[in-house]
Amino acid sequence: MYSHIRTIKLASYISIGGNLALAMLKIVVGFIAGSLAVVGDGLDSLTDIIISLMTLFTAIIIAKPPDREHPYGHSRAETVATSILAFFIFFMGGQLFVSMIEKILMHKAFEMPDPLAVYITIISIVGKYILARTQFALGKKAGSELIIANAKNMQNDMLTSLSVLVGLGFVFLFRVPIVDKILAALIGLWIMYTAVRIFIGIVHEFMEGVEDETLYTRVFEAVRATSGAANPHRTRVRKIGAWYVVDLDVEVDGSLTVNEAHKIAHRIESTIKDSIERIYDVVVHIEPLGNVEERECYGRSPKEGE
Repeated sequence: MYSHIRTIKLASYISIGGNLALAMLKIVVGFIAGSLAVVGDGLDSLTDIIISLMTLFTAIIIAKPPDREHPYGHSRAETVATSILAFFIFFMGGQLFVSMIEKILMHKAFEMPDPLAVYITIISIVGKYILARTQFALGKKAGSELIIANAKNMQNDMLTSLSVLVGLGFVFLFRVPIVDKILAALIGLWIMYTAVRIFIGIVHEFMEGVEDETLYTRVFEAVRATSGAANPHRTRVRKIGAWYVVDLDVEVDGSLTVNEAHKIAHRIESTIKDSIERIYDVVVHIEPLGNVEERECYGRSPKEGE
């Protein structure tokens, strides 16, 4: 848990520092070059700092220990923050798409930017690429959907700047200034699509689903590896932030004592925690061999092919 929180904080600090440097550079150069577009891009980087501050604040909430109102802890704060970020990304993509469509319909004259503005755009692309790759790496290390979503946001910023350069290339080579607006509009659609995909993943988690289906197979393998345990069923895995809660029923010899059955359940729990990363809790319900429960709640079992 502490390693997870440290990684989120590290990713937040890197994002804040990198975006602050890029924002200040673009705003200063934009004023020097007389390019309001570059100044606006710098202000957009300041909004990325706000997102990074949100991830940092989320890490502080996650670090709070469980309490009476939140016995499972506060890890779901990360899921909530990711959904907010998805809406923010969707809004930015929609704003880009609408503004480009308006410019296309208005036939607004294309103005060539100052060469200095072009150079700073290239620097911005490189800087955003480095930040995005760093965030992706740290997000995967921590299993943090929030950091990965922030990385996708930076990747979108990089694509937007790249579309500007490609559009300039079409202006210089083919004298077709409308291409940059079309590309920017298409990227706006792509950004909205990215946001929808992030949000769908979050909804899946809120609905107690898990994307990694191999988790069930690994749980069943842990039971098979435990002497005295049989027929794992009513198995349910749900995600809380970056952590997993496993709940399953296991059958044992009905003549065993409570202490003996408890030791088997404890070995199952230990094996699951050793074979699957980021396990928050494992609940093993012991039943006698051949036990049948009517109207039992749904859960997964190896009989379904796992």
